[in-house]
Amino acid sequence: MEKSTTVGTQKIAALFDAGTFVETGAYMKRADTDLTGVVCGYGAIGGKLVYAFSQDSDRKKGAFDALQAEKIAMLYSMAMKNGAPIVGMFDSAGAMISDGASVMSAYGKLLKCVSDASGVIPQIALIGGVCAGMSATVAAMFDLVVTVKDQSELFVNAPFIVGKEIGSAEKASENGLSSVLAENEAEAMAKIAKLIALLPSNNEDGVVAEEITDDINRTVAVDGLTGKALVEVLADASDFIEIGADYAKETVVGFASFGGVLCGVIASNKDENGGVITCDGAKKAAKMVSLCDSFSIPVLTLVDSVGVEVSAEAEGAPLASQLGKLAMSYASADTAKITVVIGKAYGAAFTLLGSKALGADMVYALPASEISVMAPASAVAFLWNDRITEDTTRADLEKKWVSENASAEAAASDGSIDDVIVPAELRQRICAAVYMLMMKNAGEPRRKHCNLPL
Repeated sequence: MEKSTTVGTQKIAALFDAGTFVETGAYMKRADTDLTGVVCGYGAIGGKLVYAFSQDSDRKKGAFDALQAEKIAMLYSMAMKNGAPIVGMFDSAGAMISDGASVMSAYGKLLKCVSDASGVIPQIALIGGVCAGMSATVAAMFDLVVTVKDQSELFVNAPFIVGKEIGSAEKASENGLSSVLAENEAEAMAKIAKLIALLPSNNEDGVVAEEITDDINRTVAVDGLTGKALVEVLADASDFIEIGADYAKETVVGFASFGGVLCGVIASNKDENGGVITCDGAKKAAKMVSLCDSFSIPVLTLVDSVGVEVSAEAEGAPLASQLGKLAMSYASADTAKITVVIGKAYGAAFTLLGSKALGADMVYALPASEISVMAPASAVAFLWNDRITEDTTRADLEKKWVSENASAEAAASDGSIDDVIVPAELRQRICAAVYMLMMKNAGEPRRKHCNLPL
């Protein structure tokens, strides 16, 4: 029996460097057909070993069954043993319903494979067509999800069931299910290749300095910049891969290199409601910190936020729970953590976004930053309202509050921040901190015994 070439085999081969793809389980088939709905194999992407599976809409419309689960489980076993990433290409009309309970167990087997690999090897999902029901749950468990405009469909319950339009690539990008939204499949493949090149192959690779593509001592002009624009000015060659760009826009996250070292970045975007921390923004930041910590990727946090969201909707989310998850992600992360207060850091925003109290290794602030338990206007109204006179206006008191109680120097005086740095030197100081902390995840050297004095 000869192996057949289908859309699935063509797509998966296109993911890899030319001529490197090797199919596995090619002759595995169902008893009632010569085909099965998934193609599995391995090859090189940018010279790195990668495993992949591609649900094949040409084969039984990619219908998921126990055989698919078995083939993918075998692939996961090889990927885990060899410490290499997995790319899952989803395109299936759903489960093989006629298989009964076995197909439900098959989904369970796949869910366990993805769960066991989480935090051990990177997992990237590409939604090439329909990804519905339990398959959507599987894809959502991957570290990163790439969707394609006008092509991807990602949902648990179909639109005709819930009664409204859901599940498009654009909707998935807006609700945070999609990490990266591509214009077409070729762009999606290119973005996956770039992510594979940047990410470690597994959780034991550690922090590795690649070839430096920019001057680490380059001065920068950061005045007025926020969010993505700020990160691009600071990053090597202004190269920043944003994750979840359409979701919780008040918080920007993604990957960038500093002095050749890949870092995860969380940055407040003050242009979106003052960079306020929302429920979705907290989840977005916590997910990035967790992902980075899994693979020992340093975390850079750039803070410019007026505080947390104030609304009945947020409290019903509930806000406290999401803020708790954000705090726990920073507090439990062992990876290197560097924080810079760029502008405002009011109340919980200062504490939650990578403070020293939550375990940050280095915390800096720019001279004009404002670090205050509450907004200066609120602080004056609460504490100094009686000081307002004909000669002393509210604006005067707010200015006085900032200079005496909310300055970077005041925060440095009690050790809440490590240094107040010149804005032009921000990139230099970030690179220096990244280099200094590169070996942190190796742990403290084990001592055999003390060295006795003479």
